[in-house]
Amino acid sequence: MKNLNISRKEKAKRFVENNTVPILFVIICAIGIPLSGYSMNYLVNEIFVRLSRNSFLILSLLIPIMAGMGLNFGMTLGAMAAEIGLIVICNLGVVGIPGMILAAVISTPISIFLGWMCGNLLNMAKGREMVTSYIIGFFVNGVYQLVVLYMMGSIIPIANASLVLSRGYGIRNTVNLTGIRKHLDNLIPIRIAGVSIPFATLIVIALLCLFILWFRKTKLGQDMRAVGQDLEVARASGIKVERTRIISIIMSTVFAGYGMIIYLQNIGTLNTYNSHTQVGMFSIAALLVGGASVAKANIRNVFLGVILFHLMFVISPMAGKNLIGEAQLGEYFRVFVSYGVITVSLVLYEVRKKRELSYEGDELAAEQKEEK
Repeated sequence: MKNLNISRKEKAKRFVENNTVPILFVIICAIGIPLSGYSMNYLVNEIFVRLSRNSFLILSLLIPIMAGMGLNFGMTLGAMAAEIGLIVICNLGVVGIPGMILAAVISTPISIFLGWMCGNLLNMAKGREMVTSYIIGFFVNGVYQLVVLYMMGSIIPIANASLVLSRGYGIRNTVNLTGIRKHLDNLIPIRIAGVSIPFATLIVIALLCLFILWFRKTKLGQDMRAVGQDLEVARASGIKVERTRIISIIMSTVFAGYGMIIYLQNIGTLNTYNSHTQVGMFSIAALLVGGASVAKANIRNVFLGVILFHLMFVISPMAGKNLIGEAQLGEYFRVFVSYGVITVSLVLYEVRKKRELSYEGDELAAEQKEEK
């Protein structure tokens, strides 16, 4: 009985250690919901909006993690490719679902090229993929701003005058996406108990989930998992490690572009110079809140993370206002949490990694002692 109790305590301890961040967010949300004063109906409606808006973007992070490349901060490259596609369809005047499809078609080759470039650079920085992809995002953002701010309207013709700055070239800070706003969300309108469910968007997200589950069982998917577990063993098995890693980044970048189009059709407005910078950090933070780590993530982590992270986003301003009379506190709190959760998750991952190595060392020492 004693051994059974010890086993249960050990299991409970490991569960808490492995799910520290989700448990912390459950506590934050449990405290914040009553303080916010929002009705449950409103919160459920907001959760469905955030699920449809963000899930596709966060799912795009899973494939590089499977290939052992950590959190792909370079997903912003795909987001920038999507924004180029959206600017083009606004210029051409293509609206609705055809406009979204055209934006996806335009973004795909750009995303493939940027993903290929990023993947090659990350192969030169093995073991430092996350910080390298973060810096690559800054570099490509500079190129993107050069194209959008100076080349569009001067070198690249823009026929739609409402897109161009008053000086005659460069895209405005804000682009109105009324032509595609919520066209996918409202394609199959469903309303249950006062809650609007963007059914068509959820179907698209479900299709990506099914694709990821299927992809893991394919030869390429198995190769990526092998590469993620041990590079040298995978190479000795005949797997083209560098090529496999590049493909994982390309896929992630392309999916991030599609996710950005879904995200912005829900918002209805494109912040030309800032939308992509925010989306990468918040997507990674949400995935980590769902219990994922640098080395392991699954679809369950995506949806749990969206619910907990964005529920905190919804309730924190009003909870701050009702608690101390300052809604701005909630704004500061959620920005602080976005960066803080990434830091905490990375620290916990390193602590767990060192602990596991210590356990393995102890077990090996015990085995060698028994053999003697």
